[in-house]
Amino acid sequence: MLLLDTHVLVWLDEGSHRLGANALQAIIESLPAGQLGVATISFWEIAMLIEKNRLTMQTALDVWRSDLLQAGLVEFPLQGTTALRAGQLQMFHGDPADRIIVATAIENGATLVTADEKILSWVPLQQKIDARL
Repeated sequence: MLLLDTHVLVWLDEGSHRLGANALQAIIESLPAGQLGVATISFWEIAMLIEKNRLTMQTALDVWRSDLLQAGLVEFPLQGTTALRAGQLQMFHGDPADRIIVATAIENGATLVTADEKILSWVPLQQKIDARL
């Protein structure tokens, strides 16, 4: 299972050149197999970016989310155990969304696809793919 960080989901949707060929190939192979996921908090992050005019979408956000889920993207809702794990990540930076996304990956045994240097350099997270490669 691959779990997309928020910016990777946006890059994928935009067809951004920032998404590397290896990461894109892994994503393309995972989606039809039902092995591509996103943490619920990523939808919140995207809504906040839109609210702050840092991101625009051609489609209403709820329709966009629904379309992604119908296409096979798996949404991982925030569970209590995940919230606890997020709060207990040792030597990890304080961004709550990043903590929840990383904890979601760990709790679900998923490989996190991200370009976030702070996450990529966090040694305890073993299953990760640099989205730029």
